[in-house]
Amino acid sequence: MNEAIEFTVGFSHGVEWGWPIGVYLLLAGISGGALIVSLALRYYQRQSVETPLLKAASLVSFVTIVFGMVFLVGDLEKPLYFWKILINYNFKSVMSIGVLALCLYIPLTFVLVAIVFEGWIKEHLATTPLAKLFFLFPLLKALRPAVEVLAFVFAIVVCAYTGFLISVLVRFPLLNTAILPALFVVSGLSAGTAFSSLIASFFFQADAHAGDMKTLHTIEWPVMALEMLLLFMLFVSLIVGTSFDKQTAGAFFQGGYSALFWFGVVGIGFGVPLVLNFLLGKKVAHSAFAFYLSGAASVLGVLSLRLFILYAGQTFSA
Repeated sequence: MNEAIEFTVGFSHGVEWGWPIGVYLLLAGISGGALIVSLALRYYQRQSVETPLLKAASLVSFVTIVFGMVFLVGDLEKPLYFWKILINYNFKSVMSIGVLALCLYIPLTFVLVAIVFEGWIKEHLATTPLAKLFFLFPLLKALRPAVEVLAFVFAIVVCAYTGFLISVLVRFPLLNTAILPALFVVSGLSAGTAFSSLIASFFFQADAHAGDMKTLHTIEWPVMALEMLLLFMLFVSLIVGTSFDKQTAGAFFQGGYSALFWFGVVGIGFGVPLVLNFLLGKKVAHSAFAFYLSGAASVLGVLSLRLFILYAGQTFSA
C-alpha cells in the first residue's frame, strides 16, 4: 500500500511535494472554510431558508474538494492504486486518517448540496431518470440537522488535516510545526469566505453589502489579523529555535520563494484587500470592482501561502 501512495517527483521537478499538492491544499481549505462559515452563520442567525451564501458555500464545498482530490491522486506515484488506501487503513498514518475523513466528508457535502438545491433539482430534473430518486428528499430533510453537524465537524477536520499532512515531515523545520494546522484552518476560512462570497454574489444575486455578505465582510478582517498573527508566530518560532531553524527563517527573505511570500501572500493576499477597503475611500470600498478584486486577491494570497510553505519548507531540511 505504501508504495501506491508515494508522491511523485515528476510533476514537481525535484521538489517531492509540488504545485499539485499546493493546489489540493488550497481547494481543500476553500471547501472546508466555506462550509464552516456558512453553517456557523446559519445556526447563529437561526436561518430557515436557503440563503444565497448557503447555496454558494454548499456547492463550492463539494466542487472544490472533488477537484482537490483529482490533484491529490494525480500527484501519486501510482494513482491507479489509490483505491488501496481506501481499504487498508493505518490509523498511525496522518494521510490514512485524512483519507478516511475525506471519504466521509465528500458524501456529506454531496448530500448537503442535494438538500439545499432540492427545489432546483425537482424543477429541472423532473423529466430525467433521476426523478425516480425524488422519494429520498423527505428522508434527507429529516436527516438534515445531523448532516449539517457532521459536515461542519468534518469541514474543520479537513482544514486542519491539510496542515497536519505536511507537518509530519520532521526533516523540514518550516513544515514540522504545530502552528501549521492552525494557520491552514484560518487561511482556509479566509479563502473559503472570499470564494463563496464571490459565487453567492455572481451566481445567486446576493447583495454584497447586506445580510450574510455584510456579516462576512465584518469578520474577514479579524480572520486576516489572526492569519497574520499565526504567520508571525511561525517566523518567531524559527528565529528563536536551533541554528538550523534560524537558517530556515531565511526562506522569508532569501531566494525566489521569499518573493512569492512578500508579493503573493503579503502584497496580494493582505495588501490588495486592505488598500481597496480602507485607503481609497468608501466609494471604492463599496464598489463591485473592489468586492470582486478583493475576494480574488484573498484566494490568490492563500494559494501563494500554500505554495510558499510547501516549496520553501522543502528547501531547508535537517
